[in-house]
Amino acid sequence: MIIGVPAEIKQDEYRVGMLPVGVEELTSRGHQVIVKASAGIGSGLPDHAYLQAGAKLVATNAEVFSQAELIVKVKEPQPTEFNLLRPGQTIFTYFHFAASRDLTEAMIQSHTNCLAYETLEDEKGRLPLLTPMSEVAGRMSIQEGAKYLERPQMGRGILLGGVPGVAPAHITILGGGVVGANAAKIAAGFHADVSILDINMDRLRYLDDVMPSNVNALFSDRHTIREQLALSDLVIGAVLIPGAKAPNLVRKQDLKIMKPGSVIIDVAIDQGGCCETSRPTTHRDPTYLVEDVLHYCVTNMPGAVGRTSTFALCNVTLPWVLRIAKAGTIQKVLEDKALRASANIIEGSVTNQAVASTFDLPYQA
Repeated sequence: MIIGVPAEIKQDEYRVGMLPVGVEELTSRGHQVIVKASAGIGSGLPDHAYLQAGAKLVATNAEVFSQAELIVKVKEPQPTEFNLLRPGQTIFTYFHFAASRDLTEAMIQSHTNCLAYETLEDEKGRLPLLTPMSEVAGRMSIQEGAKYLERPQMGRGILLGGVPGVAPAHITILGGGVVGANAAKIAAGFHADVSILDINMDRLRYLDDVMPSNVNALFSDRHTIREQLALSDLVIGAVLIPGAKAPNLVRKQDLKIMKPGSVIIDVAIDQGGCCETSRPTTHRDPTYLVEDVLHYCVTNMPGAVGRTSTFALCNVTLPWVLRIAKAGTIQKVLEDKALRASANIIEGSVTNQAVASTFDLPYQA
């Protein structure tokens, strides 16, 4: 199989879809790997490392897309890449279709095979390709929240951990999954006062057992959310419904009860955001104010720490790339139960129920 690794062109995206070791593993099995020159620079991976591993370097992304049967990326194809896609070509990347009807319709029209990292499930029902970037984003959310609570960034002027004689910041984390748990760990390390909310009581019991004493695990309902918003200096949106749009847990009118200068970091923005007033932003222009509440809604948070994120991502994607390459055809790929779960759109048909429901599109099992 011919596998292509383009350079990421989304703004401020420094990750790359494959490490040199991935090239070596694939080429040693008889596959060919085409890499866009300088694709790995943002992650500290020079071209010569890919050449030594057996890759063929090309000058443009157009050459990668025109030659490869399987494209391995990090982020969804951008509008300028839509015309590079070929019917029957397989794209393996983060798609997050529920956040964009335009992207969904473009991929349907392209008749490509869209295998999404975020919906691939292993034999235990876990999301192994979403986990590492959720870990990064969860930890980054507190780092970014600490920065944007500073007064020069339009925040309240709050130090997360406080100092002797001054109370620490109150942080509310909406969602107790991988993002939320990682955010809570880092927030607890800052000695902040932390509340983590979820609707799964088994998950709450687990979090209550493993988290330090400055983290409170609370059942998430409308009353508790509003109560926590009124107390919060920093809110982390960390809810996830795999493949589907995130629910709006924070409504526009709720912002009126929040403290002026408080901050919302909506990690769920990849799936549409869990705050009604959230809209996608970039690392270059990450924040905006609504009702004196600062919103940070960057859609590719882990892209800013490209080296950490690339290694964390490729550690888990490579075994699946090898399985796809070994299968050879999309028909064989879909016989693999885990890879079948990653199939969101196949040759013009929506094959993920959550994506179909989000946009009221026909669903093909």
